[in-house]
Amino acid sequence: MTQAVILAGGLGTRLRDRLGDLPKPMIPIGDRPLLEHLVELCRRHGLGDLLLFVHHRADRIQEYFGDGTLWGVKIRYVVEETPLGTAGAVLAGLKWLAERFVVLYGDTMVNVDLTRLAQAHERAGAEATLLLHPNNHPLDSDLVEIDSHARVRAFHPRPHPAGCYFQNLVNAGLYVIEKRALTDWGEVVRGQILDFGRHVFPALLEAGRNLHGYNSPEYIKDIGTPARYDRVCAEYANGTIARSSLSTPQRAVFLDRDGTLIVDRDGLRRAEDLELLPGAAEAVALFNLHGWRAVVVTNQPVVAKGWCSEAELQRIHNRLETELGDAHAFLDRIYFCPHHPEKGFPGERPDLKIVCTCRKPSTAMIERAVTELNVDLSRSWLIGDTTTDVQTARNAGLRSILVGTGAAGRDGKHPVTPDRTCPDLAAAARFLTGLGAGDAANQL
Repeated sequence: MTQAVILAGGLGTRLRDRLGDLPKPMIPIGDRPLLEHLVELCRRHGLGDLLLFVHHRADRIQEYFGDGTLWGVKIRYVVEETPLGTAGAVLAGLKWLAERFVVLYGDTMVNVDLTRLAQAHERAGAEATLLLHPNNHPLDSDLVEIDSHARVRAFHPRPHPAGCYFQNLVNAGLYVIEKRALTDWGEVVRGQILDFGRHVFPALLEAGRNLHGYNSPEYIKDIGTPARYDRVCAEYANGTIARSSLSTPQRAVFLDRDGTLIVDRDGLRRAEDLELLPGAAEAVALFNLHGWRAVVVTNQPVVAKGWCSEAELQRIHNRLETELGDAHAFLDRIYFCPHHPEKGFPGERPDLKIVCTCRKPSTAMIERAVTELNVDLSRSWLIGDTTTDVQTARNAGLRSILVGTGAAGRDGKHPVTPDRTCPDLAAAARFLTGLGAGDAANQL
């Protein structure tokens, strides 16, 4: 894949005081225009054929970038006479598209490992891959539902019905698309105002096409209002944007679920019975704010024992994400082990009654996070309420914090000592985010 499509025709009405006579994609971020950051991102990931869809003050963009030679890329322009929406513009320019291409929005600051994204798209054999991410306000966001293989199953526009719990995954506005996904019906709707998220992807899903959801915590934010623009500028200046790409090793905090994040019900079986522990949501929000990847790793033998189906476990985790989102917090991943080695439970699942490599204190869930999120274990921690959690941290090469909630280490399954103890998750979060992982290690 070598082509990137950048939709750079925005007016920037709400940013007029900041833009002056500039087209929206030319607004400065640091020492260069936003659009230049996108061009350089594409070049770094081998996307040298750039197709820019321009409209408002197209001449300013063309004068600045020319044919792209100064940036080591080839730039061509499609000038829209009438704005047709994100998808409408691309469909109108179908004849210029490669067989596979990336779509970026010119009013969005992005630092995503596009090489990883393209590789995930190819592995999935998808006709379109949508970059998804959790956010801290899912209740008023359009959400995307994916299955265990990351295939898109449904779109859930806001407002969401009361009592329904959805995954906290939002369409971030960055795609890899196969041209064949559009050519089947592109001629029919050519010239119409169309949006990828509202029109094209739901139609493709309804037609049974393979849409892949790529869940990434990397940086992608629009600059559509003065407040958003100011935040992006600040995060560029303090290094937040540079650190976010998965091409850079990430620090993570691995969280046990029952007894650490939520009340331990001795085998939670229904979403309706989930209850966050006091201060847990605030702790996760603190990790989010300080750039830690928040990852749940949990043993769920209730599935193997036949007490809870995978579907209900998904509802439980959807509610967990909903409750955290209500407090403006989010998890980057939830990994669970459904296995249990001991047999003899009425209604148990024989296929899950195995000795596995994912059940803590084994480390397969953590190893998966390392692969998917490029986690730097030397800067990461595991927080839990049992000696099993402490032993898991030791096995994985992580430092550990034992909290005084849940079992509070009284399970006695492993003769291990944590690196630190804290009364609860909130205290653990204050410790780690207050000192930083390296400083925290020096305090032990």
